[in-house]
Amino acid sequence: MTVAPEKSAELVVPEGHVKLTIDGLEVVAPKGELLIRTAERLGIVIPRFCDHPLLDPAGACRQCLVEVEMGGRPMPKPQASCTMTVAEGMVVKTQHTSPVADKAQQGVMELLLINHPLDCPICDKGGECPLQNQALAHGRADSRFHETKRTFPKPIPISTQVLLDRERCVLCQRCTRFSSQIAGDPFIELLERGAQQQIGIAQEKPFQSYFSGNTIQICPVGALTSAAYRFRSRPFDLVSTPSVCEHCSSGCAERTDWRRGKVMRKLAGEDPEVNEEWICDKGRFAFRYATAADRLLRPMVRDADSGQLRESSWTEALRVAAEGLAKARDEAGGVGVLAGGRLTVEDAYAYGKFARVALRTNDVDFRARPHSAEELEFLAASVVGTSPESGGVTFRQLESAPAVLCVAFEPEEEAPIVFLRLRKAARKGRTKVFHLGQWTSPAVDKTFGTLLPCVPGGEPAAIEGLFFNSGTAEAFEALSGSGSVILVGERAAEVPGLFSSVLRLAERTGAKAAWIPRRAGERGALDAGVLPNLLPGGRQVTDGTARAEVEQAWGLAAGALSAEPGRDTDAILGAAAAGELGGLLVGGVDPYDLADPELALRAIERAGFVVSLELRPSAVTERADVVLPIAPSTEKSGSYLNWEGRRREFGTTLDGTGALPDCRVLDTLAVEMDADLFTQTPAAARANLERLGATASTRRAEPPAVPAPPAPGAGEDGVLLATWHQLIDNGSLQDEEPNLAGTARTPVARLSAATAEQFGVVAGEQVTVATERGSVTLTAEPADLPDGVVWLPLNSGVSRLRRELGAGHGATVSLRPQARGGNS
Repeated sequence: MTVAPEKSAELVVPEGHVKLTIDGLEVVAPKGELLIRTAERLGIVIPRFCDHPLLDPAGACRQCLVEVEMGGRPMPKPQASCTMTVAEGMVVKTQHTSPVADKAQQGVMELLLINHPLDCPICDKGGECPLQNQALAHGRADSRFHETKRTFPKPIPISTQVLLDRERCVLCQRCTRFSSQIAGDPFIELLERGAQQQIGIAQEKPFQSYFSGNTIQICPVGALTSAAYRFRSRPFDLVSTPSVCEHCSSGCAERTDWRRGKVMRKLAGEDPEVNEEWICDKGRFAFRYATAADRLLRPMVRDADSGQLRESSWTEALRVAAEGLAKARDEAGGVGVLAGGRLTVEDAYAYGKFARVALRTNDVDFRARPHSAEELEFLAASVVGTSPESGGVTFRQLESAPAVLCVAFEPEEEAPIVFLRLRKAARKGRTKVFHLGQWTSPAVDKTFGTLLPCVPGGEPAAIEGLFFNSGTAEAFEALSGSGSVILVGERAAEVPGLFSSVLRLAERTGAKAAWIPRRAGERGALDAGVLPNLLPGGRQVTDGTARAEVEQAWGLAAGALSAEPGRDTDAILGAAAAGELGGLLVGGVDPYDLADPELALRAIERAGFVVSLELRPSAVTERADVVLPIAPSTEKSGSYLNWEGRRREFGTTLDGTGALPDCRVLDTLAVEMDADLFTQTPAAARANLERLGATASTRRAEPPAVPAPPAPGAGEDGVLLATWHQLIDNGSLQDEEPNLAGTARTPVARLSAATAEQFGVVAGEQVTVATERGSVTLTAEPADLPDGVVWLPLNSGVSRLRRELGAGHGATVSLRPQARGGNS
């Protein structure tokens, strides 16, 4: 932007720009820019309601009217500055310099207030309401309207989470435009016409969207409010703290509002590089788990006489834990460390360092989910250490990529902000999105994507087919364009050969491959070295030079670190179940998330000594010898690495609660075991890790090269299971949020018409999916799946596949119709 002061030299107008005058100031602006944006860059505020920089112009509210001259002649009436673009020689006068514009704006404000209720003292928006502010700044002191105001029944629950007060609505259409343009969920619409026009939902169609909370935040009045926050607090009673979402690997910026030591709400923060101004409903509403009635607040030690856990002091609990772990380390085969995937970088680093320094083992793994050795090689060779600064894939690159291929990755369910970026790019015609999967899920439709169908477990064969199959030639050619991206989800670890096939495809096409885990802490734990084959900074355990660097940085004797890679999560559990490990240190791991929950529970039962660092009771704490409570994200500081490798730092929201972060607990526990971690605080842990990273001389591991197996088949009596997590499901971090739970997608069993006919399944009736371990019964629903395949959500409602079936993506299951009137 270039602004000319009075009597300045003639402005130079670059190609593709125009020169105009706003309120007497000359300005050069790019062609196509909206007048309201040009005025903003000059610091001139024009009132508005419908305008939003991330939504298409609407010109619905008319509050932004300005006076415009073209060619020295004024236009016949004031123009909406939110829809009019700049032009050469244009002269614009806002309400600051034009009585005409000022009168027009005052008239629009008077019109908007005709039916608006004067209920600011009880409105949730009161105190942070654009209508309040602009009525004071640009409205008249009195009204000429003396008739009875229009009223409606209120509030109308358009979902279990969003309430509508139609009396307050000014018909700006922000909510409807967000739903149709950004989220792709056009359930909320303008109804009726003329004076009866109002916002509403179609009959029998609730506002079912993963992003509905954004409409509450961008509503410029109190028409849309949150059922969870309604009447809880006033904006001026709240303290606001910048924060980062802890639910997925996007690392969205948030604002946490709290009062009297309790979080009242979360809002989307503004970060153009990551989440722009949006967050999903899970990130917005799922925060009350931290104040659940069963939260662990004091350490517990298992009583030797009764066999029951009892509350203890920190001193006693740490002493018992240290003695038990030391004994297991020295006398009973060692200790395995399961760190979990929701840790901050600082806490994850503390787990990895505790394993190597205090327990003297490489048996440490953050992957509290199905995983594989091939995945370990892929992460070590292609992911660790990548970042926007090093040329890694970013959110912005997704917007500009000519083509994006999603492999074993359901963006709307697993990384919602990635989904929004893909939809944005596809909607504007910049990006072709391809989904290698089993059926045309909502994400495929909403990203205007192309489904490349394959059976579960047949993804590697399908990728190899991109090279040769004429039916998928479009995808291969599109990916061969410069800047294309392949996004790989964590589900790829369940499919042998898939990571290798992705790397071969990337090499053939020149596309960049990016790994997008589902949990917030996995990317940071990778770089922090919480894996059996990696030390911090991507250093390989087998690399003598790398080990020497770490030993020197940690103050260890030469040769103190083992050169032998440790066991992964499954191997640690297998060794514990077989009596080969004397102890387990478990940090926030749910056994029912693992590939074999029965093995995990058996391992915890048979391990000689178990220490659990946990927030709330779990299957691990039920069996642990010592339970050490830890702080939730709102009660500690730290950082996450999002899937890009971008550091997302946050401070403590609720201070002085007495809750301790994992890194502090582990540091104190290590001292009891005569070891120093120097992770007393998240800041200390961060500094310790950064000093280590500054001297890195790492070499990349060799990428995996597993041949692509042929696509599997289930045989005549079975079908292949396709599955993934839904965003709103049975996850423990969504507890205490019944309003959010009401917006979850209904769990159903999807299968093709041919498969339904083969097994005698009728759409709309119950079908049972079973293995030798158990069964799950859901309503059958037709979908465009390959024949011989059934899809179920992984952990939604009664569909708890790991717990009930002991099965996951690609497993063979049986299928039978449920007898009418039978039990599920």
